[in-house]
Amino acid sequence: MQPVPRRVLVAEVWLVFALSLGASGLRALLDLISDLNSGVPLSQQATALNVSHAPGHPWIDLSFQLFGLAVGVVPVLLALHFLVRSGEDRHTIGLDARRPWYDALRGSALAAVVGGAGLGFYLLAHASGANLTVVGDNLPHVWWRFPILVLSAAQNGILEEVLVAGYLLQRLRQLEWSDSRALGLSALIRGSYHLYQGFGGFAGNFAMGLIFGRLYQRWRRTTPLFIAHTLMDTVAFVGYALLVGHVSWLPTP
Repeated sequence: MQPVPRRVLVAEVWLVFALSLGASGLRALLDLISDLNSGVPLSQQATALNVSHAPGHPWIDLSFQLFGLAVGVVPVLLALHFLVRSGEDRHTIGLDARRPWYDALRGSALAAVVGGAGLGFYLLAHASGANLTVVGDNLPHVWWRFPILVLSAAQNGILEEVLVAGYLLQRLRQLEWSDSRALGLSALIRGSYHLYQGFGGFAGNFAMGLIFGRLYQRWRRTTPLFIAHTLMDTVAFVGYALLVGHVSWLPTP
C-alpha cells in the first residue's frame, strides 16, 4: 500500500478533531468566557455532566441517553477507519484485548493514583474559586440511572483515549513531530475541552494528558488508558450520585 501523503494526514487530523474534541474545546472556551462574564464567581456556578433530556418521561429519556452515547463514539469509528485506510488498524494503537491482565492491572493502578490526585485537585480548585461546581449526576432516579452513568464513563474513556492518545500521537509521530511536542499538543487538547469546568478543570486534565500521553508513548497501548479513564469516571459519576447530600466535603450547587 502506498504511504498516505503528508497533506492528507494533516487534513485527516484536522477533520477528526473538528468533528469531535477540537470542537468541544472551542465550545468549552466559549462556555468559560460566558461564565466569567456572568458576574457570578465560578465557584457559585455549576455544570452538570449527565442530565435528563425528557424529565418525567423515563423511556423517552432513556432513548435520548442511548442515542447520545452511540453518536458520541462515531468519531472513534472514524479515526479507526482512517487507520485502516492507511494500512493500519486498532492494534497499531494498542486498542485490543491481547494483554488483558497486563492492561487491567496497569489501568486500575493508574486510575487509583490519577483519580485520587484529581479529586484532591478539584476540591482545591473549587475552594480557591477557580472551578465551577461539577455535578456528576443529574439523572432521574429510575432503574437505568446507574447503567447509563457507567456507559457514559466508558464512552468518555474510549472517545478521549483513542483520539487524544492513540490516534493523535500515532499520526503526529508519522508527521515527524517530536514526542515532547506531540505530548504537549495532546495534553493541551485534553485540557481545552474541560474548560467548561473552569481553570481547575483545564489544569487538572492538562496534567492528566501529560501523564496518559507519556504512558502511551512508552507502552504504545490505548487499552490500559481506556480502562483507567472508565474507572475514574465511573467512580466520579456513581460516587457523586451516592454521596451528594450525605457528605459535607463534596461541593454541591
